[in-house]
Amino acid sequence: MPQLIFFAVIGVVAYVGYRAFVREAQRVTAKVKRAERERQTGTSGTLVKDPKTGEYRLAKD
Repeated sequence: MPQLIFFAVIGVVAYVGYRAFVREAQRVTAKVKRAERERQTGTSGTLVKDPKTGEYRLAKD
């Protein structure tokens, strides 16, 4: 029985670690794609609209 609990805990930790890795990889990929678009168009930043004020500001990473 202790082996089953041990492997269950290892499985949960591996799953949570994998999900964190995938989330970080998606974040980095989006940042690289945004930088590539900025380089192609010659811009110096990406504007995002603030939903509360309606103003556009530079995106924060």
